[in-house]
Amino acid sequence: MGKAYEGGAPLVEVVRSGFAEGVHRGSVVVLDAAGAVLAAAGDTTGAVFPRSSSKPMQGIGMLRSGLRLADPADLALVCASHLGEDFHVARVRALLRSAGLDETALRCPPAVPGGEAAKAAVYAAGGGRARIYMDCSGKHAGMLLTCRENGWPLEEYYDREHPLQERIALTIEEFTGEYPAATGVDGCGAPVLAVSLTALARAYLRIVHGEPGTVERRVADAMRAHPELVAGTGAEDTAFMSGVPGLLCKVGAEAVWVAAVPEVGAVAMKIDDGGARARPPVLVSALRRLGIGGEVLDRYAEPPLTGGAAVVGALRPLW
Repeated sequence: MGKAYEGGAPLVEVVRSGFAEGVHRGSVVVLDAAGAVLAAAGDTTGAVFPRSSSKPMQGIGMLRSGLRLADPADLALVCASHLGEDFHVARVRALLRSAGLDETALRCPPAVPGGEAAKAAVYAAGGGRARIYMDCSGKHAGMLLTCRENGWPLEEYYDREHPLQERIALTIEEFTGEYPAATGVDGCGAPVLAVSLTALARAYLRIVHGEPGTVERRVADAMRAHPELVAGTGAEDTAFMSGVPGLLCKVGAEAVWVAAVPEVGAVAMKIDDGGARARPPVLVSALRRLGIGGEVLDRYAEPPLTGGAAVVGALRPLW
């Protein structure tokens, strides 16, 4: 069993009107294409909960367990943290219908859409919280379909002792190369397994280096081909996968982010205070260390801070 995460180093400085008013601490590791550590800061060997950064591995576990999806777009949605936009919700409903189910079978918690426009539209129509709007509803639909294929119980598909979750856990252990230091319950109710940032980066490297036709390559290709389904309009995963050729990336709650590019390398990070705003400048800095550039990196390198209607500062990487 691995050691617990011990906390990180200063990674991002918050500068307002030329004055440093705060710092985000965290940890980050950069691997080359062979999996060797190129650069690191903070604690990259202590175990963290990956949260939704686990989703590519969960998707692999479902495919290995018999999940059948003809459309790669559906697979991208199974691995998504979507914003609850109309095209996300319609596709989740279609997935459930394909197994003779509806949204009452979902066991993720009710939520409103994460996208501001989608949320406003739901409220304007007199709606409110629903399980289908929760950002993990695509994953939960995939879990239900996998259970249907195997004749497994549907009612507690999210339980750690359920046959599906046992298989997913084995997949995560295999791809990370670590036995989880802890098992918890994610925000959506499904299990989450604690592993190190270095292990997560190596897992993503293995996924993007999968041979054509393998389940891991199917997941990588689906997510990269349909980044709008993995997150949504204006979301970071969608922007980075759309803007960096070959990049696979997936955010997780509490400011986790993992990314990899085949034949280039991988990155995994966590911001200690859970401040998601600090993730982009760290990822940009890490990708640049791998020789990656482009407009999307320039756009997210130093997120601006405003005062009134003016830009008066920025989040600046210290690493």
